[in-house]
Amino acid sequence: MLTDTILALFIAFFACAALCPIMIPILHRMKFGQQVRDDGPQSHLKKSGTPTMGGIMIVLAIALGCLPFLKKAPETLPVMGFTLAFGFIGFLDDFLKIHRKQSEGLKAWQKFSLQLIATGVLAYRLFRTGNYGDILLPFSGSFETGILLPLGGLFVPFVFLVVLGTDNGVNFTDGLDGLCSSVTAVVALFFAAVACRFAPGAAPVSGAVIGALLGFLLFNCYPAKVFMGDTGALALGGYAAAVALVLRMPLFLMLVGIIYMLEVISVMLQVGYFKATKGKRLFRMAPLHHHFELGGWSETRVVTVFTICTVILSLAAWIGLGE
Repeated sequence: MLTDTILALFIAFFACAALCPIMIPILHRMKFGQQVRDDGPQSHLKKSGTPTMGGIMIVLAIALGCLPFLKKAPETLPVMGFTLAFGFIGFLDDFLKIHRKQSEGLKAWQKFSLQLIATGVLAYRLFRTGNYGDILLPFSGSFETGILLPLGGLFVPFVFLVVLGTDNGVNFTDGLDGLCSSVTAVVALFFAAVACRFAPGAAPVSGAVIGALLGFLLFNCYPAKVFMGDTGALALGGYAAAVALVLRMPLFLMLVGIIYMLEVISVMLQVGYFKATKGKRLFRMAPLHHHFELGGWSETRVVTVFTICTVILSLAAWIGLGE
């Protein structure tokens, strides 16, 4: 299955690398440009008009990378399907933003409702299969020697918590050129390695995600020629949550997805502190990457440091699986 995973990576990489030069000019001509918020960092105002919805290329590349392996890698299908479903929700959100020429697309309740429906389908499928209710505790060893926590009736609500938390975290991380792509490529590499070792049927989809993101990074690194938008961010959040659940390793997202978690927590703390102190701020700006940016860090430095943190914690999580 390692060979299939590498093949999926190559297919997705070349697909995304080939699609971007074709699609970016089309997005330009269709005026699918990024609407930059006025209350964000002033240095980001120059990004206004940069083509967004680049997540279309990511999602297409992932699908192309997975297709040859669907029959012999059964766990790839639910992860790929969930990734596509969340990508479609993001596409609707991006399209409405561009159509209305404002930073809000779908209403919050509309996006949340669609996410709940897609998550409900995934939870039902996993619950019916019956093999995913026991989840592995980090640093307790492998599936053969480690501690498996039985969730029982809490499994379904736990799925919703994992999916919605992860997806929001990935979405908040998509705020600097190449940040979400770089961090998620490392996360996908971890899950690809784990899948090759313990659940080969789930490996090709992670290979496809790595390839698609590396191909996209050719055009998304600073200064970005295209942004992934919610189409890409929601799709990647859906992938990360789904693959972690399929591998019975959702708790590992607190390690390998530490950046996602910190981004969400920074927003929650900022809002709570602002309300509690009637106008004071805990961070210079939230999400967290903007705090460092306004502290003098360049975009590339923030991306590099956040990616290195993800690599280190991914290695720690891997070591925790034992021999």
